[in-house]
Amino acid sequence: MDHKDLIKHYRPNVGVTLFNRDGHVWYGQRIGDFSGFGSGSDDAPRWQMPQGGIDKDEDVVAAAYRELKEETGISSARLLTVTPGWLAYDFPPQYRLKNWRGQRQKWAAMLFEGKEDEIDLQADDYQEFDDWRWGELEEAPSLIVPFKRHVYEELMTAFIPDYIRAAH
Repeated sequence: MDHKDLIKHYRPNVGVTLFNRDGHVWYGQRIGDFSGFGSGSDDAPRWQMPQGGIDKDEDVVAAAYRELKEETGISSARLLTVTPGWLAYDFPPQYRLKNWRGQRQKWAAMLFEGKEDEIDLQADDYQEFDDWRWGELEEAPSLIVPFKRHVYEELMTAFIPDYIRAAH
């Protein structure tokens, strides 16, 4: 994909892969019906990692911490690394956000350093998730809606679990 096309037609977005000290990843179950987003079934995957738009002139890392706090209530996290390039996906035809064709994302790997009672899915005025759990990074592609699946497959390569486990 052409870089200019990526900038012009893809909304800037940040995602957070939050690891706990056991090397497990935080997953939230999205509120809403995702059955029409490419899976062909009413039990479409609704689990994902925290993510959201990057505000104009906002730093990627600041956006990652903001999104993590808004969607999970978590502020006790340490940045480990950020993906060097953008990972992009197209929205399905039935879903559009303004005039964006899709989203381009930077992903931050973070280590959760707090206690689980810090997790508050109602921390923000707009609640994204109705449940959460810890899981393996390798589960990610099977948990996400199909149109985002290739991004989660790339994350498994970018955030190798042994590297993350060795970081603490």
